[in-house]
Amino acid sequence: MPAADLPRLLGGMGDRYATALGAASEPRRRPAEGVWSPLEYTCHVRDVLRVQGERLVLALSVTTPEFPPMGRDERAVAEAYNEQDPAVVLADLADAAEALAARFAGLRPTDLDRTGVYPWPEPTARTMLWLGRHTVHEGEHHLLDIRRAG
Repeated sequence: MPAADLPRLLGGMGDRYATALGAASEPRRRPAEGVWSPLEYTCHVRDVLRVQGERLVLALSVTTPEFPPMGRDERAVAEAYNEQDPAVVLADLADAAEALAARFAGLRPTDLDRTGVYPWPEPTARTMLWLGRHTVHEGEHHLLDIRRAG
């Protein structure tokens, strides 16, 4: 996907998640053991957007920083994802998506080429263009998870 598409794709996540979570008949129900509920996936994507924004800011100010893992499973438990208010989660996700979209909209080609060491699945230097594309991919993947669970 071209870099020029990232702001639109990232910025549209708020509406797409509101639609997907709104369509879930039981947003807090886990469809199987070890599988998150639609609400938990929505919380996770909200946090992915926030963390990716922090990583982008860091990569623009430090040469090849090492990004700490986001601790997705630990975060889900510590922040009680499935107990959160869906309306608040959706508003926070939309804010995080718009903020990240705005950051990407302001990047120059040299900014997109900056790297950071991404921790998953193994520590690897990744460009900020990759970071944006990966974030869009994660968002799309988890929309599918929500639709399957809903």
